[in-house]
Amino acid sequence: MKVFFISDIVGKPGRKAVKALLPKLLESEGVELILANGENAAGGFGITPQVAHELVENGIDIITSGNHIWDRKEIADFLEKEDFLLRPANYPEGAPGKGSGIFKTKTGESVGVINLAGRTYMGNFECPFRAALQAIEKIKKSTPLMIVDFHAEATSEKAALGWFLDGQVSAVIGTHTHVQTADERILPLGTAFITDAGMSGSLDSVIGIEKEIAIQRFLTQTPKKFEPAKRNLHLQGVIVDIDEKTGNSHSIVRVDYSVE
Repeated sequence: MKVFFISDIVGKPGRKAVKALLPKLLESEGVELILANGENAAGGFGITPQVAHELVENGIDIITSGNHIWDRKEIADFLEKEDFLLRPANYPEGAPGKGSGIFKTKTGESVGVINLAGRTYMGNFECPFRAALQAIEKIKKSTPLMIVDFHAEATSEKAALGWFLDGQVSAVIGTHTHVQTADERILPLGTAFITDAGMSGSLDSVIGIEKEIAIQRFLTQTPKKFEPAKRNLHLQGVIVDIDEKTGNSHSIVRVDYSVE
């Protein structure tokens, strides 16, 4: 079973890349479930109900998020109503929405998806390692197929979680830094891992933002309004091939497609 994870979608340019490229990928790759991190899909910061529905209409089945999930105030009520949009499971108790769920593929297989946020340079989250175990304990009663989106800053924290969950989940996919890493692999006990799946948006940018604006912020150390860059659009992510019976992964392949 092939699962396609689309990396962090940045603003309207990232959504444009999804709309332009996803139908071709579905036809050529034969994926059965499509996930995407969408926490920056609305203007580069946060996600709105309208944008979430747009992504689903363009073929995405499940949307994960991270520390920017609350940037749009209208999303809290939406998280309570819609199961396809997840927020990190290790937010404190009482936060709106869900951090994990079980979803059906196009062929009827059940797949668990767990969304987690890192703590290093990120915020006051609960322990992602313990939160992962709690979610796994519930999901494994229904399916051995599990995908983790670990939205974290530190590569060491991502690597540690990958090793910690090796053999317990099908894949641990890192997000948040918007730079695709070249360390995709299958860990010894069968878990697919990559430190960061990259970004969907403009590569002529500073992690998706207009480079001139970002440079000025670094030069002057003064606040600047960020705007998503619009040129040289790419769709990045990974395709993971999973054994339906065991939940172990056969392969993980990076993808990076450009909008012509």
